[in-house]
Amino acid sequence: MFEFITKIDLSILYWIQDFLANDVMDALMVFITTLGDGGILWIAIAVVLLFFKKTRKCGIAMGIALVLGLIFGNGIIKNVVGRIRPFQYVLEHSGEVINLLIEKPGEYSFPSGHTQSSFAAATVIFINNKKWGIPALIMAALIGFSRLYVFVHYPTDILAGAFFGVVWAISAVWIVKIISEKIAAKKQASK
Repeated sequence: MFEFITKIDLSILYWIQDFLANDVMDALMVFITTLGDGGILWIAIAVVLLFFKKTRKCGIAMGIALVLGLIFGNGIIKNVVGRIRPFQYVLEHSGEVINLLIEKPGEYSFPSGHTQSSFAAATVIFINNKKWGIPALIMAALIGFSRLYVFVHYPTDILAGAFFGVVWAISAVWIVKIISEKIAAKKQASK
């Protein structure tokens, strides 16, 4: 079953390379994928949101969602599943060397950490503000797609990353809500 899914995944990756790859897309996708490196774009947005009282809870929830993804997605799930990246799979099974547009990532493939962090942060933004959340989700989807384009993730890695990102986001928003309610109740009781 796993081999069947991998073959479908690879056929999608090769389709992207055959029909979408060109010099302009190469440059654009490398730029977009770099925005997701280490979750730096989303961390920067979360930090900015912390400075304003109106957006502070959103920034805190983004931070929590990113930490949940780091611990559970990248730290646990990625290592338990241990799925090798598509360029490694192709080399091992056919001897074909895929020339990557970016440096070879060192960790396992499933789930995509770039996609997970992007959807975690973007979903928190969307839950808090639909107007800003839609562009954030579009950027998250572009970062996920860029990981396919540069041949370092399978489509199922991206889907799993998006799924887990949404789970971490909903969990983080819930955690912030519970803590905020407890703080408000304490303040009310002390009056």
